[in-house]
Amino acid sequence: MTQPARTGVANLPLHGGKAPRWLFDRMTKLAREISVAIVTEFGAEGMLRRLSDPFWFQALGCIIGFDWHSSGVTTTVCGALKEGTRGLEHELGFYVAGGKGKTSRQTPSQIVQHCDSISTNPLPLVYASKMSAKVDSCAVQDGYQLYHHTFVFTEKGSWTVIQQGMNEGSRYARRYHWLGDSVQDFVREPHSAICSQQFGTALNMVADDSERARGVVAELASDYGPETLVTELNKLKTLDLPARHAITARDLHPERLEKIFLRTYERKPESFENLLGMEGVGPKTIRALTLISELVYGVAPSFDDPARYSFAHGGKDGIPYPVNRKTYDTSIDVLARAVRKAKLGHREEMEALRRLHRLAL
Repeated sequence: MTQPARTGVANLPLHGGKAPRWLFDRMTKLAREISVAIVTEFGAEGMLRRLSDPFWFQALGCIIGFDWHSSGVTTTVCGALKEGTRGLEHELGFYVAGGKGKTSRQTPSQIVQHCDSISTNPLPLVYASKMSAKVDSCAVQDGYQLYHHTFVFTEKGSWTVIQQGMNEGSRYARRYHWLGDSVQDFVREPHSAICSQQFGTALNMVADDSERARGVVAELASDYGPETLVTELNKLKTLDLPARHAITARDLHPERLEKIFLRTYERKPESFENLLGMEGVGPKTIRALTLISELVYGVAPSFDDPARYSFAHGGKDGIPYPVNRKTYDTSIDVLARAVRKAKLGHREEMEALRRLHRLAL
């Protein structure tokens, strides 16, 4: 079975502030024209593949003028993409749902709303949205709390997810990328990439190496009564676990988990995915069951630096230089004109852009 590859890591320090209105308005316009150009050349699925690539996504954030390395690039790029394509969804063939904070919790209803307009069954897409969030908040635990979830999908059911968590202690963010066409199993190496500074050791229950642990955890939840599990947890809380264990039992309260254990025992989930999808099963439930069985850790690799794209228009905070409004507006106009002509069969300007790309390689 071919599994999707993790494509790298990126430094994402937490920064305050937001893009000023004059800049965000330009970001939405440029994001719209870039989206139209990509869909014209490569189709809606081509857009989804690019969004699932953390290098490309980071480069997009740089080229539309946000901070080249801060956590805000995730929420700002997704917001600009959602706003910039509003009203063009049917023409482009892809739809953007979700966002930051409270908006992320509206993702299922927004998916349903879009699907109603195109007569598409929303249930598989809603399930994909919920399971991707459950995996990255419960099955992968390294201290990052999810606060952003954007779900992009096509009429044919293809989808991609960009979501991000923060660790206020380390002042770094962690971004997760998913590509639906590559996900053959929600609980076995489903990510296109996990992007983080100092990824380090973590509880990663969706790693290939965790296959045996997933089976054991599902068996524990299904076959062992809550009394037995609580007893074992209380024993663990008295032990000195090895220093390498990033996920410990210190903040677990067995007596509070007993009701959840009873629910899992009564419903008897057949697999780890079924267990993960159960209402009420959260990070502490998974952690507790995993501590009883075994801990397995995952590490992400590195990738090329996308910061060079920030030299196109500058950055919000003046790095590498203040945003050049005239150059920015020219880029929007040139791209928009090239796409309009290409749709009419006049591809000279699009071909010129393609030649520029080849020269830059």
